[in-house]
Amino acid sequence: MPRPTSKQTASDARDKVAREAAALLYFGLEKEFKQAKLKAAENLGVRVLPSNLEVALHLDRIAEESEGSARTERLKQMRREALDLMKPLEPFGPLLIGSVWRGNIRRGSDIDIEVYPEEPNDVVALLEQNGFAILRTERVTVTEHGEASSSFHVYAETSGKHTAEIVVRGSEETGRKRLCDTFGDQIRGLTLSELEQLLAHNSAKRFLPT
Repeated sequence: MPRPTSKQTASDARDKVAREAAALLYFGLEKEFKQAKLKAAENLGVRVLPSNLEVALHLDRIAEESEGSARTERLKQMRREALDLMKPLEPFGPLLIGSVWRGNIRRGSDIDIEVYPEEPNDVVALLEQNGFAILRTERVTVTEHGEASSSFHVYAETSGKHTAEIVVRGSEETGRKRLCDTFGDQIRGLTLSELEQLLAHNSAKRFLPT
């Protein structure tokens, strides 16, 4: 039997680190991809690091193995709850993103929605008027590709007791294209009408890179 090449050895090591990092994330031992990868490499005594995509795909497999069919039913329920949130927010162009859009939810996942109003407080007022409990709000500043940007975040509770994080962006950002830090593809998300169509025809559809 031929001996594995150094390229094959490195590939195997990357895969092991990706699996280990995914396990650390899934079981709550780490919260961020970068730290999970570093910790996994340290645990395994290697120096190679996988991409976020490699870790995310393993994380998806672990969630599927651990949660089974209940995961699919929870995804459908969370998408219905997202729709309930998006309907009153329709004037602000709501977009469903994150794991509920992608279909790769796991235990502890929340519902991520972006909106684009003129005034952030209008979002809070509209949600409260429609019976949603506001858990808290905060302003978050992040740096992407060397550029700092600020957004207002509203955390609300759904009828199914899931947490929804509504990211309030400026109206001038409507339609702006962004790349996903985890999967490396474009964040397309689902508009209100697209989510309605999805729930009517293929409520468990997934949107992961092939």
